[in-house]
Amino acid sequence: MFKRHKFLASERRRELISPGATRSILKNDLRNFHSLSQFILAAGPLRSTPAVKHSKTTHFEIEILDAQTRKQICIVDKVTQKSTIHDVKQKFHKACPKWCPSRVGLQLERDLGQQVSWTTVFLAEYTGPLLIYLLFYLRIPYIYDMKESSRRLRHPVVHLACFCHCIHYIRYLLETLFVHKVSAGHTPLKNLIKSCAFYWGFTSWIAYYINHPRYTPPSFGNRQVTVSAINFLICEAGNHFINVVLAHPNHTGNNACFPSPNYNPFTWMFFLVSCPNYTYEIGSWISFTVMTQTLPVGIFTLLMSIQMSLWAQKKHKIYLKKFSSYMHRKSAMIPFIL
Repeated sequence: MFKRHKFLASERRRELISPGATRSILKNDLRNFHSLSQFILAAGPLRSTPAVKHSKTTHFEIEILDAQTRKQICIVDKVTQKSTIHDVKQKFHKACPKWCPSRVGLQLERDLGQQVSWTTVFLAEYTGPLLIYLLFYLRIPYIYDMKESSRRLRHPVVHLACFCHCIHYIRYLLETLFVHKVSAGHTPLKNLIKSCAFYWGFTSWIAYYINHPRYTPPSFGNRQVTVSAINFLICEAGNHFINVVLAHPNHTGNNACFPSPNYNPFTWMFFLVSCPNYTYEIGSWISFTVMTQTLPVGIFTLLMSIQMSLWAQKKHKIYLKKFSSYMHRKSAMIPFIL
């Protein structure tokens, strides 16, 4: 189009030079304008050419350092802006398979406050309830009225409840020291405070009711106490044997295999559920609730059941991915239900 304009301009200049060409110039201009307007109309309205957008994805490299030694563990590459913490953990696990994603915490800052070891957390959680319950059982001064305590005799279930409660937490302490393979990592001090507040607080509430001078025994008497106490001891034994099986080297680490039942009848629960330790744990607290027939124990049992069901479902999903052939028709915690 622009070339044609230039050509017409040069032609017009040439015609202006020749004499007597004024009329022909006007005719040529009208003819050229008419043809130019027809060309524009035929071409349609002018449209702007869309700009080509090149999609460029920005990738980042993340340097993973040890929180204590500040030494580099590895570098995770090809991390995008839309990557989540889970994505970074999976890439980190591919680079360093010995680090389990569920046991790794990633943060921008080195220090998350004062840290304590997991062994310290578990020992504090279990030692506190053991001692607190004994303080209420001994009816130390300033807790109950001393005159009322001396006048009223304790029901046998009060002594049995103290025995069962102590057995439960002594087993926890011994397993923490000699059975469980506790992680060598650390956790913020606030987690220890929250755990201790939960266990110690509920233990104080439970022990206050059961050891109170006005405590009333279960409605169905000795039969209710005896049956629930036997079931409590069975669940405690089952929980211990399951923990021993889970602590076996074949069932820990990245190359672990799914725990299989052995000659011990308590381990046969593996045929039905994937987390029998939680099954026995809930069984113990339900038995303790029936044996003592107190509201605080019932509330504690309900909260523990909800929490352990969440843990069991989470572990069950992991087992389904790793050991799909062994998990056929298994439940997470409660046979045929959950």
